[in-house]
Amino acid sequence: MKTSGGFTLNAESDASSTTNSGASGAAKYKYGVPVQTSSASSNSFLRLPSPLASSLCSDNNPAAFLVNQAVKCTRRMHLEQCEEIEALSMAYYSSPTILRVPNSATQVPITVQSITIQSLNKTLTRLESTGVLQPALIGAGEDKTCTNVVLQVKYSLTYTDRGKILEAGVSFLLGTVRSTVAALQQKFEIRFIQQNTKPVPLSGNPGYVVGLPLVAGFQPQKGSGITHTLNRYGQLTVLRSTTEQDCLASVGLRTPVLFGYNVLSACQLRLTSAISCQLAAQKVRDLLKGQGFPDYVAPFGNSRPQDLLDWVPVHIVSQSSNMKGSCQLPVALVIEVKWTKYGSLLNPQAKIVNVTANFISSLPETRSGKDRTIVISTAVTFVDVSAPAEAGFRAPPTINAKLPLNFFFPFV
Repeated sequence: MKTSGGFTLNAESDASSTTNSGASGAAKYKYGVPVQTSSASSNSFLRLPSPLASSLCSDNNPAAFLVNQAVKCTRRMHLEQCEEIEALSMAYYSSPTILRVPNSATQVPITVQSITIQSLNKTLTRLESTGVLQPALIGAGEDKTCTNVVLQVKYSLTYTDRGKILEAGVSFLLGTVRSTVAALQQKFEIRFIQQNTKPVPLSGNPGYVVGLPLVAGFQPQKGSGITHTLNRYGQLTVLRSTTEQDCLASVGLRTPVLFGYNVLSACQLRLTSAISCQLAAQKVRDLLKGQGFPDYVAPFGNSRPQDLLDWVPVHIVSQSSNMKGSCQLPVALVIEVKWTKYGSLLNPQAKIVNVTANFISSLPETRSGKDRTIVISTAVTFVDVSAPAEAGFRAPPTINAKLPLNFFFPFV
């Protein structure tokens, strides 16, 4: 299977972990405890490379239980040594066996769920086989390339409510590196899934990912959390343009608001002379908003519904002409989403800070006894309001040294 564009892995494994439990019933993993692996060393753990002091990958970062992570880092490499660098090989990430509970004799193997190959032109090919591939240096001179290099690793661990790890899977994205590449960027991700539950799809972890839908909902009553539909592509929608350009023909056809994607859509609505202006204004407003227009938008892609204070309210603004007392017809809905880069400079996360829905109205053309046609439009704009990053330096250390009284004796 070949695709172009984003890289997604959704394969599931039917492999079950080995048994022979030698751990006591009281032993279990707790939140934040490093996930242990079988080794002669007593402090061996599942490694999830990540940047520490710099953007370079550090292999000493342990994967913590129930802590979902998604990081990217840079690894320096020499192309001639690509076959010898462990961190570029699949086996480095799939060969460890995880302990079901801490200090246990029961081991859970890591099953390779899928392998995707990325070519030099970014084309993705999903392999049917899940056998471990090794980096291979091919070519000669300046045409040397290294194939089967690990570009992305995704761990998926299934656990029970008693803190035991049942299954472990890993998915790989492998690529080819040219001789001109001196630094390789790798991505690592780990997620924990409770047994007999389905993982909830997120629009980011934590920051929004470009192309994924905005998480939105409403507060049914004061003091309650956020309620939203299970259809993540139907939480915040706008009018969808059709070839007929007829608003009545496209009723119910909506397109989701995707993070980072500006949208402009329009349609035509024919109003008969029999319909009053007030009724037409209400119908057009409902058409622009759609069903279940949200009151709040999540600041992050993984925001929890119960954390109401963290959610961003949707500010609704009505903009009309200066003529008072006359009926005005809504003709456009402009949604502006302001977002900022949040967190570390090495791995900034997209955070939504403000959402405004502006209804623009105008006076309808007065044609007594005649039908009229109006154009209704919707626009969505994403605005980056990030402040420019400034380099910070620590204050220089102060020297507080005291000399003995006879330090300059006998000169003074």
